[in-house]
Amino acid sequence: MLRSFPLFIGLRYSLAQKNSLLLSFVSLISVLGVTLGVLILIVALAVINGSIETLRKEALKSTPHVTIAGPGLQANWRELRDLALRSEGVIAAAPFLEAEASITHQGEAAFIAVRGIDTALESSVSEPGSATFVDLLASLGESETGVILGAGLAGQLGVRSSTQVSLLSLGKLLRRRLDEGQGAEVIGFADFGLYSNHNTALMSLTAAERLFANDPGVDIRLRLRVSDINRAGDIAAQVFSDYSELEITPWNEVQASLFDALNMEKFLTAFMLLMIVVIGAVNIISTLVMFVSDKSADIAILRTMGASQASIMIIFMVQGLVVGILGTVIGVALGLGLAGSITDVSLALEQFVNSNIEGANLYLLSHLQTEVVSFEVMLVCLAALVTCFLATLYPAYRASCIQPAEVLRYE
Repeated sequence: MLRSFPLFIGLRYSLAQKNSLLLSFVSLISVLGVTLGVLILIVALAVINGSIETLRKEALKSTPHVTIAGPGLQANWRELRDLALRSEGVIAAAPFLEAEASITHQGEAAFIAVRGIDTALESSVSEPGSATFVDLLASLGESETGVILGAGLAGQLGVRSSTQVSLLSLGKLLRRRLDEGQGAEVIGFADFGLYSNHNTALMSLTAAERLFANDPGVDIRLRLRVSDINRAGDIAAQVFSDYSELEITPWNEVQASLFDALNMEKFLTAFMLLMIVVIGAVNIISTLVMFVSDKSADIAILRTMGASQASIMIIFMVQGLVVGILGTVIGVALGLGLAGSITDVSLALEQFVNSNIEGANLYLLSHLQTEVVSFEVMLVCLAALVTCFLATLYPAYRASCIQPAEVLRYE
């Protein structure tokens, strides 16, 4: 009973604030501050996670999960491919080569990355695409000079299907061997992702070898598709552990600058939004300081009845934590609900504003995806509760330092 005494008094004080309108109002503001901070943190992290996942999918439309390169790969890539396919974690493997070239069509020119592929194996290592893309690969395999352009590149050049374009490797262009350009027939267009749609073209491996013949540094490489993209580098390193001369480059190293920037933005956004929870904690300090002043006589009486300083501190720490726990629970519930339906909410808001305000032209990211990570939600809850706990220490310490004789002298 004695052990539960501070807890009982703290909960009693939390429920008794209805007798003071000012304290009740400040307590309500404290709860709302914590709730708003937790809610916005969860929604913001879910939106950023969804954005990162969307950008990762876009990047992997053209970036191999793992790229294997090396001086000996040109001659024995078939043996290395068979070795990879026998290994756990590797779904598919295919050869390719890639280099820069210029493309020209009716006076319009652009520098692009031309990728030579094995048309029979490419669909197995690419991100799951439409049946149209598979048909395009089949047509590419039947054509000696066919090329598939990124949709953005085709629009930039004004190219249509079955149009002839001219390709010239960068090496030949630098050596001013302009007469060695190679004609190609555009057999279709494909989606190579947000970052490659405007500068990527596919050719058959044999056609690409002719295009880049005698260009230094253009060698066949091996592309792997793995079962776990988060462990792509480790899987490939384990497969080729006996081939130290090979260079293994996972997708996250190729796109390191992009995703490092996104993760830094995520961290800074979470840190700034955590300040909302801190503001709610400051309100908890204000509430408890006023409550200590209002209940100084009660504190003095408790001390004369034998309550220790630690018990007094626990009473007011419990009272502050009730506000923090209540705000956190409500914030998590609302945050998870809003994160799961933010697309519908933004679309409804967009339609309401555009239909009720004349001349309004509001377009929100109604296609935006969200991803809630349980570990991050737990971190948000922990950060909110720790912040609220720290906010209770100073008022609780002040309450424990009250001298009963000085207070009761004037009662």
